[in-house]
Amino acid sequence: MIAALLLGRKGSQGFPGKNTLPILGHPLAWYPMQTALAVNEIDRVYLSTDDPKLMQIASEINVNIIERPEYLANDEALGEHAYVHGYEEICKREKQKIELMVLLFCNAATISVQAIRKGIAQLRENKSIDSAVTVSRYNMWSPLRARKMDSAGCLQPFVPFEFFGDPKTLNCDRDSQGDVWYADMGCSIVRPHCLERMETGLLPQKWMGQKISPVYQEAGCDIDYEWQVPVVEWWIKKYWDVTAKEKDGENEKNL
Repeated sequence: MIAALLLGRKGSQGFPGKNTLPILGHPLAWYPMQTALAVNEIDRVYLSTDDPKLMQIASEINVNIIERPEYLANDEALGEHAYVHGYEEICKREKQKIELMVLLFCNAATISVQAIRKGIAQLRENKSIDSAVTVSRYNMWSPLRARKMDSAGCLQPFVPFEFFGDPKTLNCDRDSQGDVWYADMGCSIVRPHCLERMETGLLPQKWMGQKISPVYQEAGCDIDYEWQVPVVEWWIKKYWDVTAKEKDGENEKNL
């Protein structure tokens, strides 16, 4: 079977209440939940949370709830640990072999049915890859342009220029170093061993494993700051593809 697992906690220091923020008439978390429910290949959709508001949203559309323990819902907890906990709970409940896990975040609405299906197809076609992950191109955020503050309060290269080649020949044109792809947190479709042996995965998102296949999309991003809200609203209007026809008003596969 294929199971989807969303993460969303009650506390957020940077943007309190972001997961239930109204976006074009629905709570933010409603969008990735509905997208997962609309993917025919996904047999069951789960939400791991400590937030009663998220639980209410999930229960209204027949998303299965995993109550996240407090030690996985505080400011020190890592998403990777919550994913492992959720995966282990799903294995206990389903009592059958898990083919793939579709990992999502409640604050990441920029994910489409098509992208998830494409990622599942990539993993089924290529048994050597560990995961398929949505990525978006952000050439304006090239590491070549990144800076950090030194002890004197001045800006210095975040990554030494020598890393990119001969500093004498480098320039900061946003396309000069080729396309810059960011894992946009829309979706990570992973094989179970990525969660069972999390310590072997690549930083910073170890649940993706070692061999990561890209699923390309445009302008994907999770919401961590208020200024991102208009970007996500634009994306939903242009790309979000869950329709009443796809949903048929019911989510019987989760009952």
